[in-house]
Amino acid sequence: MSFPAMMRAVEISEAGNPEVLKPCTRPVPTPKADEIVIKLAYAGVNRPDALQRAGLYNPPPGASDLPGLEGAGEVVAVGAAVSAWHVGDQVCALLPGGGYAEYVATPAAHALPVPKGMSMKEAACLPETFFTVWSNVFMRGGLQAGERFLVHGGSSGIGTTAIQLARAFGARVFATAGSAEKCKACAGLGAERAINYRDEDFVEVAKAEVGMNLILDMVGGDYIPRNIKALAMEGRLVNIAFLQGSKAEVNFAQVMMKRLTLTGSTLRPQSDEAKAKIAAALLAKVWPLIEAGQVGPVMDSTYALDEAAKAHAHMESGAHIGKIVLEI
Repeated sequence: MSFPAMMRAVEISEAGNPEVLKPCTRPVPTPKADEIVIKLAYAGVNRPDALQRAGLYNPPPGASDLPGLEGAGEVVAVGAAVSAWHVGDQVCALLPGGGYAEYVATPAAHALPVPKGMSMKEAACLPETFFTVWSNVFMRGGLQAGERFLVHGGSSGIGTTAIQLARAFGARVFATAGSAEKCKACAGLGAERAINYRDEDFVEVAKAEVGMNLILDMVGGDYIPRNIKALAMEGRLVNIAFLQGSKAEVNFAQVMMKRLTLTGSTLRPQSDEAKAKIAAALLAKVWPLIEAGQVGPVMDSTYALDEAAKAHAHMESGAHIGKIVLEI
């Protein structure tokens, strides 16, 4: 398949607010031996993109400086060592960067087939959130059927995915959100209790349930000691982001007495091999649920590639429920 030498993209002109995202022209990437090049139809917009734009989350060595960590489209080139994919295949993929562009290169092992019956727009929203939720809630957090699971930010892309997957695998799901509308959305996805954090204390709700077995937190700050209070005996806290800061005063006597596990991770800096293992697990255990219609992305809004700044402003306003995408 022939494709142009140059492509449209959106770059970070300098660290700052959404307005620093500027349209540009870049060379189309060529694949390394273990990579594929995808002509993107849609790209997901995620919090790490905004952190990178603000100068707070540098791409790993060798990754594109363009933002964008997930997308969906058609394979247009394959590296010499790639046998799993062929030109013309429709895929969605976790990207090391570069998703705000017409073409992107990514390790072949980080791509997954577009689920049967799913649009490219929906498929573009799967990788970043599903990789993050599966690796942190199930692989790291060890969530089991029947356990009590609390996810903060339940109406976010991560939150809506975590609610659905935890419910699908038999957990009792609780979620926090900041409005009645967002709480209603969480309940509609399978949360048995949606807690409006502006009106209720999630710690008290958790204590009434004898504590949570697992909490997934992206807030940090003063939520950290409150999460510890909200956990049950042998409970686990998994942090994946710190919207309110990464530092807190913690009473470790509570950690000892309740035999708690405090852990966390970031996805982007992990090795290609680690990400490939997550992809394989998703294909085996989660893709059948998606194709059966049991779980899927919650869609909020779509912007043109050149409107990436507007997409970021909308995301940072907190008004969205679910995923925001760029149409390439």
